[in-house]
Amino acid sequence: MDKHLYERKLDRERSPVARKRRDPYLMTDADIKQPPKGWWASLRFLGPGLLLSASVVGSGELIATTVLGAKAGFVTLWVILVSCLVKVVLQLEFGKHAISSGEPTMVALDGLPGLRFKVSWAVWVWLAIYVVKFVQEGGVLGAVVLALHIAFPGLNEVAWACIVAVSVSLLVFRGHYVFIQGAAVVMTALFTLLTFACVVFLQFTPYAFSLADVGSGLSFRLPAAAVLVAIGAFGITGIGGDEIMHYVYWCIEKGYARFTGSRREGEEWARRAKGWISVMYKDALISMLVYTLVTAAFYLLGAAVLHGRGELPQGQATIETLSRMYTESLGGWAKGIFLAGAVVVLFSTLFAALAAWSRQFADTFGRLGVIDFFNPRQRRRFIALFAWISPAIWCVLFVTIRAPVLMIVLGGIGTSIMLLLVVYAAVYLRYRRLPVQLKPSKAYDIWLWLSVSAIVALGIYGLYQQFIVKG
Repeated sequence: MDKHLYERKLDRERSPVARKRRDPYLMTDADIKQPPKGWWASLRFLGPGLLLSASVVGSGELIATTVLGAKAGFVTLWVILVSCLVKVVLQLEFGKHAISSGEPTMVALDGLPGLRFKVSWAVWVWLAIYVVKFVQEGGVLGAVVLALHIAFPGLNEVAWACIVAVSVSLLVFRGHYVFIQGAAVVMTALFTLLTFACVVFLQFTPYAFSLADVGSGLSFRLPAAAVLVAIGAFGITGIGGDEIMHYVYWCIEKGYARFTGSRREGEEWARRAKGWISVMYKDALISMLVYTLVTAAFYLLGAAVLHGRGELPQGQATIETLSRMYTESLGGWAKGIFLAGAVVVLFSTLFAALAAWSRQFADTFGRLGVIDFFNPRQRRRFIALFAWISPAIWCVLFVTIRAPVLMIVLGGIGTSIMLLLVVYAAVYLRYRRLPVQLKPSKAYDIWLWLSVSAIVALGIYGLYQQFIVKG
């Protein structure tokens, strides 16, 4: 962190106003808290990972995952599972850095070595990729609109798009962490239970799948016709590069860094940091279990029902096509429940994503010198402003393009590119910024490098299939 920025931060830490408001980005000795011991005591401190689960279930699991299953059948199940399992260690690395330093994501990226033009090259790369992410969120908004239009055809899609954009802005622009976490988790949990029920009842229909079908999805084959969708799905399913960056803000706002306190020499700080990092590990691993199971359920529905019927969700018929995964397993009565669930889970994705993006953009503009991110009033004002501007852009993009699946898959490709930046940053944070007292085990480092290798290898394999084998 810049010296003058750090000095201003210390001044605000000492002020009565800062102590009263308990701003999570300003750490004081008064906020230090001893970490809980064991799983049971840690439960009430979990939440950031579940919030991430809420943000990925909509666009990644409901749409990108089922599209891949519909296109390729069971054979690419391994892509989805690898996507969920290998990226969590990057999430842990970003979380550890946040706890040990108190730095939000863009401050950490701005510290990466290399070219600078006012800020680090990494910040500019992130901004360039975010152009595609606008398109992705426009696709998610469009999927919400399509579901609402089917359920209530009295209003046209443009009117519904405006209503959805205004609704998500109203929820986020004044929202605080506790409200955002609770609302997103409840919305996602309801639809998740319905999806698991569909997988169970599917076994009593002509679309039942066998263990041999599931086994064929673990053969590590990638059909050339499904490469583009697979790359997009890999980027967007589970946690993507953007969600890994977002995790930092939720860890800080949950209080992990504030409870640890500013970094100091000595065993006491190191013990406290290790304790809160352990809580963060539990949070991340539970959320990984949740979104991996949900992702697999969506994929199996897409592969069994949609691939079996030869249907591919696309264009304005996306939601109608997806609804057949539920009506074919539960009956025609389930369509209304699916539409309600789709609205809830897709809206929760918009809700959680907007809350995170608004913080990351505030952080970015803080690095550019437009605002002081560590000034609570300036940060809240910018978040509120972005919470209105961004959904308006998503609305315009959907109304203009009208192809939600394509928009989401394009965003997934952008997320895959962003993941390479996240990989580089995670390795740098591990070996250049992590305090010696917090050095992980050799097993952890092996996991980190296996994950990095898997991400890079899949990217190279996808490019080879797309441009060499396919022609």
